[in-house]
Amino acid sequence: MSDRVDPVQSASDDGVDLYDVSTWEERTSLDGLAVAIYRLIVGTARVGVVLLAFLILLAIGGLAALTDPQIGVLTLLSAIPALGLAAYVWYSDVTTSEPLSLLVATFLLGVLTANFAAVLNSVAQPTFQALGFLGSVAFFFVVVGPVEESVKLLAVRLHAYRRDEFDAVVDGAVYGAMAGLGFATIENSLFITRNIGMTGEIDLGLGLIGMGGGITAIRALAGPGHVIYSAIAGYYLGLAKFNRAHAGPIVIKGLIIASLIHATYNSTVGIGSGIIAAVTGLPGLAAFFAYVILFDGIFGLFLIRKIKRYRDAYRRAHTADTSHEETLQSERTEFE
Repeated sequence: MSDRVDPVQSASDDGVDLYDVSTWEERTSLDGLAVAIYRLIVGTARVGVVLLAFLILLAIGGLAALTDPQIGVLTLLSAIPALGLAAYVWYSDVTTSEPLSLLVATFLLGVLTANFAAVLNSVAQPTFQALGFLGSVAFFFVVVGPVEESVKLLAVRLHAYRRDEFDAVVDGAVYGAMAGLGFATIENSLFITRNIGMTGEIDLGLGLIGMGGGITAIRALAGPGHVIYSAIAGYYLGLAKFNRAHAGPIVIKGLIIASLIHATYNSTVGIGSGIIAAVTGLPGLAAFFAYVILFDGIFGLFLIRKIKRYRDAYRRAHTADTSHEETLQSERTEFE
């Protein structure tokens, strides 16, 4: 929100010193100490969040992709579709290119913050499962969608959002996509690890499609969805950064959109795949592929359209600036 002006300040001349009356700036040693303590608290909180997420990652066996070559290779392969989509979002950024260091940092934070969702989902799931099918749907809309999209946005907010390189609305979509890629990667790794643990081998057939009436899907195809959802939420985070007076509602709007899309996918993937299989006669795995491509295609186009609108507006604005400068230059030359 933009700074409001106190009545004393608004009625006083610019030359009047109102320090510690109605204005404030760092002047004294005590002021400096207050600033230092505040920065320490904020920095410690951010480090604490990251450390806690890392400890959870260790506790749930999230490093198996690094310690087990088999899991690592499968995790890498499963992340390729999501990586391709994230790269496309990055390439579509018409403004200055985002530094690789920030992209990697956001990816890693997406890996870490995903663990908060893993814990919260695990705690809440039994309560909803006891209510049957409707409880499972409610679980997706009340818990899974909002929680997972929030932690992915947290991955952007912890670091990239605070940096000067985050200097355009569309940057939010780029960093959101990277957070989604990190989330999808660790989720795939955990799913693959559990699958190996239960079967003793990798089941590449229909056993990966899902359990409990389509609650889970093949993790490789879930990845692009995570990128799409968090890129949409990230776009609104970028919009909020440059509209501080309405930042809160803008962020909430982005989270609502991303969460609804996410929860709708989780709720319909099993039913949708079954309908496609029944109508077309496709085997279960092929029907699942068809549904995911259709669903992600629809909302991928929604994301692409938002990025395109920004790109078109950016180019129009810069074309207008260039034309204005050329006109001024022409006028100066004419009257010299």
